[in-house]
Amino acid sequence: MLPICLRDTEKYGRGLFATRAIKTGELIEISPVLISYENEWKYLKKTILLNYCFTWGNNYEHTAIALGYGSLFNHSYTPNAMFTYNIDNLSIDFYAIADIDDGQEITINYNEDSEDKSPLWFDVID
Repeated sequence: MLPICLRDTEKYGRGLFATRAIKTGELIEISPVLISYENEWKYLKKTILLNYCFTWGNNYEHTAIALGYGSLFNHSYTPNAMFTYNIDNLSIDFYAIADIDDGQEITINYNEDSEDKSPLWFDVID
């Protein structure tokens, strides 16, 4: 059973929360991905999926839609989780980078690097 559940954040809408304590380094979720190739981006960016996509590929030339809970992690500039691209497995893997308490929201930095404070395409509420 996954250590996460989806519920209202009272800040961002839906978000993912720990259903038990999660230790630093623990694998939280393996999200299989659907790949949208470079030439399809012009269509994809016109849909709601724009807000749920990850870059993909050796040069980030493609787009990935994470299945499972993968596209539902909220952003934070002080995240408690991170993601890695698993190109061979066609998945995005999410790991705890800090101890996460039962009931605590699990967040990632959408900039990929947990310390990257670069602006995003929306106003960040942190």
